[in-house]
Amino acid sequence: MSNEQRFSTTHQWAERINETQVRIGISHHAQDALGDIVYVELPELGKEVVVGEVLAAIESVKTASEIQSPVSGKLVACNTDLEDTPELLNEAPLTTWVFLLEADAAQLDKEWQALLDVAAYEALLDTL
Repeated sequence: MSNEQRFSTTHQWAERINETQVRIGISHHAQDALGDIVYVELPELGKEVVVGEVLAAIESVKTASEIQSPVSGKLVACNTDLEDTPELLNEAPLTTWVFLLEADAAQLDKEWQALLDVAAYEALLDTL
């Protein structure tokens, strides 16, 4: 299993770290649109989420935005470093994860196929 990232059309990334666990973060495009990030509201652990459900909120000097889950699963970890240093999302958006989900492997396989690979995501960005 590779750690390939996939992207949602709402500018979140997902990275499978094994058959059932997925890290979630925001894309470079999302952090660029937000500007200087000053606050990240992390979700409550144990929450069950479905694709598209809002899990977290990000505030920047110019706007606020929500992070939608690109896959379904149970929230098992949050990147608590973001509570004190939310600017990590500006510095390294494609490697700074926000939360980690535990998913059903079969369901995750289906949802994974609906996400965009890097080339498809870049093509989407070209249309914006």
